[in-house]
Amino acid sequence: MDNACTDYNDRQSNAILYNILNRENSRSSHNSLNYNLIPHRCNCEIRRTVCLKSPADICQEASGVLVKTIHFMKNLPAFNQLPLNDQLSLLQSCWAPLFILGLAQEGMNFDVIDTPADSMLKRILLNSQESSETEREQPTLAGVNKLKSCLKKFWSLDLSPKEYAYLKGTMIFNPDVKDLKAALFVEGLQQEAQHALREVVQSLHPGDRSRFARILLAASMLKTITRNLITELFFRPVIGQADLLDFLVDMLFSR
Repeated sequence: MDNACTDYNDRQSNAILYNILNRENSRSSHNSLNYNLIPHRCNCEIRRTVCLKSPADICQEASGVLVKTIHFMKNLPAFNQLPLNDQLSLLQSCWAPLFILGLAQEGMNFDVIDTPADSMLKRILLNSQESSETEREQPTLAGVNKLKSCLKKFWSLDLSPKEYAYLKGTMIFNPDVKDLKAALFVEGLQQEAQHALREVVQSLHPGDRSRFARILLAASMLKTITRNLITELFFRPVIGQADLLDFLVDMLFSR
């Protein structure tokens, strides 16, 4: 099966304008432009950049889910007993999976569209003044489809509030996070959360012996979705150039 990008011919046809505009700069290799930087439509999912179709509404809903996510963490007595650095490390590790679980629990759906691209001429003329916005890795259709597949998996399981709560506990207390001072304590908390999840699954679905394993399998999909995708898709339109983690830390330790 040929996975080659189908926009190759379009790029070749645009090369004439590029060469004309670039001719004056050809004397200096330092100022020469790289044609690969010129935006173009690509049908490959891994290269096709997308953005929210209704950013105002979806970003507001996503922000509400994120606030609930951080409040869930800060209201756990066991989490508050951990050393400060451990809390920060666990926050950085788990906020994205917890947020995705929040999206699933809230039944939040969204649509995306192709990212509006600057014209080729505009990009050529402004190439030397590219902002950091263009340097960040943008959300791709492949990444969004992976996220949507994960959400559909949890929706098909139709988890109860208790199942979601204990599953979140297993995600928060991850002893594999590097440089934890209380790693053994965290491991014990994760085991307690897993045991509680198994018990609530058995009590709610006594005839479904495979449900617990299916929930853990669905949870493993969360690790395949990057924090960058979540940040750029749902929060970059709101926070601009700021670091989202700074906001998360402020929310976690605010009174």
